[in-house]
Amino acid sequence: MEETVETTSPDIATDDVATGDVATGDVATNDGEASPKDALKQDVIAAISEIFDPEIPVNIYDLGLIYDVHVGDEGKIDVVMTLTSPHCPVAEILPGQVKSRVELVEGVNEVDLELTWDPPWTPENMSEPAKLELGFM
Repeated sequence: MEETVETTSPDIATDDVATGDVATGDVATNDGEASPKDALKQDVIAAISEIFDPEIPVNIYDLGLIYDVHVGDEGKIDVVMTLTSPHCPVAEILPGQVKSRVELVEGVNEVDLELTWDPPWTPENMSEPAKLELGFM
């Protein structure tokens, strides 16, 4: 749940506003700083973006194979991903590569990876740069 809270801490000017989930401490101020959970999520996404499908010259994040990255308490990361097809040649190794790569990110203590086929992957899942790279635009 997003809340807006005016802060009155002596370290923060009274006109600064923090937004985010106050109950978990996952907040960001209007000075542009990301919360620790947001920063960790960005680090995880950057790590996942280093992984490429060997048959396609686009990283798996831009390819749209990652449906969700959730950062929980104490560095627990939940990743929901799919593959282009259940018969994909890398179906047996790619999820393991993702989990192993995310486990290497500083601040990650546990990774739970779910492989799903619902909804099925379609080319519409790709980012615009991926679509350009592959000639879909």
